[in-house]
Amino acid sequence: MSLIYVIPINFSQNSLLNPLRERISITFHEETRVVFLPIDPAFAYDRGRNQYNSSLLLAQLVEMKPKDTHRILGVTDLDLFIPILTFVFGEAQLGGPAAVVSIYRLKNQFYGLPRDNTLLLKRLEKEAIHELGHTFGLVHCRNDLCVMKTSTYVENIDLKPVRLCQACLRTYSEKLVTRPA
Repeated sequence: MSLIYVIPINFSQNSLLNPLRERISITFHEETRVVFLPIDPAFAYDRGRNQYNSSLLLAQLVEMKPKDTHRILGVTDLDLFIPILTFVFGEAQLGGPAAVVSIYRLKNQFYGLPRDNTLLLKRLEKEAIHELGHTFGLVHCRNDLCVMKTSTYVENIDLKPVRLCQACLRTYSEKLVTRPA
């Protein structure tokens, strides 16, 4: 049996982990587990940017993934970046096993607004499903009613649903049928 693992990395919002695990399991129809691995993100810290390189965190996730891993998702409080962008909500290996998402810029407090844990969970679920979708080979979708629609701003995340559109769902299903055992 292969599993989707959710791995907290310097993550303080543990109350979000079980609802996130359930959403992932429902969306991808795969058993999903939360596992705590000893990942120290200090190696990914860029002092000049005061941010963490998400690509380095992805490489660490791949290196530490359990043997029965189908997909692995890191969740963190850290502010993430890739060198060509100011920040990212998350990053994934297209068609690969790993993805990472951050709640740093998903929190209302980042924008000077009151804390809203319900909204934070919805945003986290959308970003997690989006990034895991990339690991299953899904690319950005043009459909505004698809979680695979690109999100440059948190407002974009709020506007899209947490589900795949019919076209992306069909592509995902086709990729599952043709994946090697």
